Amino acid sequence: MAWIESLQKAIDYMEEHLIDDLSIENIAKQANVSAFHFQRTFTILTDITVGEYIRRRRLTLAAQELSSKNEKIINLAFKYGYDTPEAFTKAFRRQHGVSPSHVRKGLGELKSYNRMIIQVNLKGVDPMNYRVVEKKAFKVVGVKRAYSFENGENLTGIPKFWDDVNTDGTCDQLFELNTGQIKGVLGVCVDQSALKPKTMDYWVATEVDGKEETPFDSLDIPAAKWAVFEVHGPMPGAIQKVWQQVFSEWFPSSGYEHAEGPELEVYSPGNPSDANYYSEVWIPVK
Repeated sequence: MAWIESLQKAIDYMEEHLIDDLSIENIAKQANVSAFHFQRTFTILTDITVGEYIRRRRLTLAAQELSSKNEKIINLAFKYGYDTPEAFTKAFRRQHGVSPSHVRKGLGELKSYNRMIIQVNLKGVDPMNYRVVEKKAFKVVGVKRAYSFENGENLTGIPKFWDDVNTDGTCDQLFELNTGQIKGVLGVCVDQSALKPKTMDYWVATEVDGKEETPFDSLDIPAAKWAVFEVHGPMPGAIQKVWQQVFSEWFPSSGYEHAEGPELEVYSPGNPSDANYYSEVWIPVK
């Protein structure tokens, strides 16, 4: 449960510094994890990015001040991180559906996003089939794209990436090249923030035994202990459900911790929309 306490500590830090210049790096330090891993965990558990949570909370507090105090709109704009009253008004209207000036007049309803408290489900109602495996370093080949994980670019960019590789035949080529122990096409998340802040690489790739010559780029996956979770059901819903179970149920009760390193999704041949479609989630653990 220590990592849940660390996650809550990071959320509390955000709340205590909502009117300050918050960075994902400083937030993640409160949880003793990398910015990449914190953002991934936070988004899986809450379905929003850290940046979106901060924006919602700031605009919630701004609305409360507009309703209860005689503060100028321009002062609230600067207080909650907006360079101009116009930018503040646009963001305010997007969240609340009314302008700040209307709220000042007592018109319209407001939308409140309350302070977040992490609650973990330890009931384990739905069983999880998993195994823990030790695997030596291995090689994958494929294609990659870089995304920002701070502003949620990865959440919209990665599904588009999969659409592209399924349409142009890349996935079919990767299935044919698959000669490694892991059978299928992989989605690989790699933290690159040490080289470029707030950046991750996402690979669509496949494991090879290292001898093949291919037209694709290659990536070496380091040796690790992996928790491998079975996924049964149509994409993307089935695999998203397992990711949430892993972080909200399995990690808090298993005694394992997430080890820094790439995360894998393994997609088998077949129809991803089929009710019996099989896939896997691979997470490095310690």
